[in-house]
Amino acid sequence: MKDSNGAVLLDGDSVQVIKDLKVKGSSQTLKRGTVFKSIRVDEDNPEEVECRDGRSTLVLKTCFIKKV
Repeated sequence: MKDSNGAVLLDGDSVQVIKDLKVKGSSQTLKRGTVFKSIRVDEDNPEEVECRDGRSTLVLKTCFIKKV
């Protein structure tokens, strides 16, 4: 599993969003530069990671994030 720059992503890594993203099913927008800590790698789909945003869990595609 690799991020947009080719760095290997592992469980517990911190990642940063590289462009503004609209959250599906919500009026919320993730701004560029938002950092998520303690990601969880999705073994079923190697192009997705799970992130916690407060109480909710977001699934982000690896092409929109970079390792911090």
